[in-house]
Amino acid sequence: MQNGNQQFIMEDETYTDIDGKAISLECQSHSGFCREFTVSSAKVSIGRVMVYTSAVWLSAYTIFFFTENTAVLSSAIIITLVGMMVHIHFVKVDHETLLIIGSLGVQVSSSYASGRESTDFIEMGKIKDIVINEAIHMQTVVYYLCILLKDPTDSDAVSCVVPLFQSSKPRLSCLVKVYKSCQDILAKC
Repeated sequence: MQNGNQQFIMEDETYTDIDGKAISLECQSHSGFCREFTVSSAKVSIGRVMVYTSAVWLSAYTIFFFTENTAVLSSAIIITLVGMMVHIHFVKVDHETLLIIGSLGVQVSSSYASGRESTDFIEMGKIKDIVINEAIHMQTVVYYLCILLKDPTDSDAVSCVVPLFQSSKPRLSCLVKVYKSCQDILAKC
């Protein structure tokens, strides 16, 4: 699609995460030096929330039946509500976005189920490279995309590794697509 002088291309593909759950990758090319990648995972399942809530409350009613202590019921309700709020506000990420702008830098954003967003920006001068790294977790090799930051004292050394898409955990096929596109932009800088 053409927007005046600006080129804007958008693709949306479906992949799976390391647990086999469906995720989607949306790629937007704003220009030759600016691309945006958004990995979205499934929304909060009302059915799962109902099952967990029912299990906690059923356990509380069982304990109440034998002890006749109303504090057990109040505690179960409070624990369930606080647990759901913490999960929605701090744990459940709806989508993660990587915006790479050629000579400027990389912006990494996470949007949580509650609507809360967190954003970090890394200047291009601090970036040594963007790579796909591997880790072994419970007898499984897990791949992840990460940004290598330059050591301020030694330009050949790496001072820090910043992992990307930590919540959505896409599989290698999805990471390769993002990696190749990032490398295209880094090569032009």
